[in-house]
Amino acid sequence: MKKLLIYLFLFFFFTHLQAQQQVELIIVGGGASGTAAGIAAGRLGTQTLILEPTPWLGGMLTAAGVSAIDGNHRLPSGIWGEFRKELETYYGGPEKLSTGWVSNTLFEPKVGNQILQKMAASVPSLQVKFQSHWKSASYSNGIWTVVYVQNGKEFQITAPMLIDATELGDVAAAQGLPYRLGMDARAEIGEEFAPEQANDIVQDLTYVATLQDYGQGANKTIPKPANYDPAEFACACAHADPTTDDAPTLDCGKMLDYGKLPNGKYMINWPNCGNDHYVNLVEMSPEEREKELEKAKQTTLRFVYYIQHELGFRHLGLAEEEYPTQDDLPMIPYHRESRRYRGLVDFTLPYVRNPYSAPSPLYRTGVAVGDYTIDHHHKKNLEAPAIDFIKIRVPSYNVPLGALIPQNHPALILAEKSISVSNIVNGATRLQPVVLGIGHAAGVLATVALRNKKPLSEVSIREVQQVLLDQKAYIMPFLDMNPADPHFQAMQKAGATGIFKGEGVPYLWANQTWYYPERLATEFEVVDGLRPFYPELKDFWGASGDYLIGDRLIKLLSPIRPDLSESLVAQTWKETGLPGQFTMDKKLNRREVSVLLDRLLDFFRKEVDWRGDWVMEE
Repeated sequence: MKKLLIYLFLFFFFTHLQAQQQVELIIVGGGASGTAAGIAAGRLGTQTLILEPTPWLGGMLTAAGVSAIDGNHRLPSGIWGEFRKELETYYGGPEKLSTGWVSNTLFEPKVGNQILQKMAASVPSLQVKFQSHWKSASYSNGIWTVVYVQNGKEFQITAPMLIDATELGDVAAAQGLPYRLGMDARAEIGEEFAPEQANDIVQDLTYVATLQDYGQGANKTIPKPANYDPAEFACACAHADPTTDDAPTLDCGKMLDYGKLPNGKYMINWPNCGNDHYVNLVEMSPEEREKELEKAKQTTLRFVYYIQHELGFRHLGLAEEEYPTQDDLPMIPYHRESRRYRGLVDFTLPYVRNPYSAPSPLYRTGVAVGDYTIDHHHKKNLEAPAIDFIKIRVPSYNVPLGALIPQNHPALILAEKSISVSNIVNGATRLQPVVLGIGHAAGVLATVALRNKKPLSEVSIREVQQVLLDQKAYIMPFLDMNPADPHFQAMQKAGATGIFKGEGVPYLWANQTWYYPERLATEFEVVDGLRPFYPELKDFWGASGDYLIGDRLIKLLSPIRPDLSESLVAQTWKETGLPGQFTMDKKLNRREVSVLLDRLLDFFRKEVDWRGDWVMEE
């Protein structure tokens, strides 16, 4: 009897240990942002757990089948750049990924999942619980308690920090945090292109299909779906690039080649009389969502049947070994919009269009970058107010860190598409590389807060940015530099202080911001850039528009660093690996000035607040 009691005690003790686990960071959702957050935090040694309801990592990149990357081709930031490099290695080079005209990077969803799982598995501090559905999340006395269900069993896990990386921001909603949903009112949000009145209209979602070319002799036509009417898709082959003045042309092959993937596959994610589907299911119950998503699936199946039966592509069938699903469709839909929570700052259109003249210098607090144009899908909802998104021309941009932190919670980080952003700007920040960057930043933010034992609102923005730079991420969207450049960090930091301002260009589907590293610097721009955060220069007007030379650099900096000398600057030049030699009459370019100033003044010694203003020392 005594042995039996001991056995029962040990059994229940270890069962309880299994059911109740403690980590430092819980990430609910292993989509694009959740995966990036887990990898970033885990690599920094943070004990991290991802709860993912599907058997895959990657969310919209993989489980939703949106495997054609929109944007950031020339901004290979952090984990996004690493993921793309893994794809290039797998397929045999970057040219092997440029198979469809919509993107420079296209891949098979299952390959994307394999790569992300390999990346996650290489991080000892990161655990992933697949097919795990969160049931409840509560925060009390500085600790999160999350209950989730896996394989029919209920488990409990605790942690001091949580990231909501769900597709629709469900965990933050359960905490009662305020959010916006749908289109913002023009006067409220301060965006001239927004409708006059707010509404609850979100972007169309899509149940993507992945088709396989089975050869010209094959007939893979699916059974005719219920309620099929070819008129629903009659204009699918009429297409023109909306950034041009070209008239639409009928080209069904081009419509399919839009999302052509490697190995004879096609991503069917077509907005023009295609498989976009309108429903706002954000605030529905799980049961109601499932019913509505089945309708979205049927829209896609009708479009597949149209492609096969009406357009004659019978040899293109649903890829049978792409997804672990019975219907050969992706596991989740592509959600283009979520709840948008109210953060420490609100990322709206003025900060994207004109970052240097916006109401606050939020650009100084950037942690993720994007260059894709603002892109909204509203063609399946005739009630949606007409907004000419092509006229909303924007340069590339960066996302401020404060948009990831809700106003009313010390230990909850927003990720995926739930950050504090306007409805219009969400049309750019929702895209895959940006969401990966948001997740990367979320994982770093969580780690910095945990290390310093501070609530999120008291975290050092500069510390988060420095860790991101160390992990080869961009904090400024400058396309004419690369993390492999030994002076990348110094130029990024110079840009994030405003010493040198980038020049933004709205350009087709890949907007640009140029730093021009080799451009000669002028005396005035350097002093004017330093003036806001060095009181010693406040009343100094002795800088001209002449190109800056070594001698003048030393004299202009003397109010800040009276110890500067030719020998000290020359030594700094050599230590930082700048080419050639420093001389007093040498004309200095932006790269050289950025590197010297970063080393001599330490750009990030000066902290900024959530609005991007300088925190002045007492």
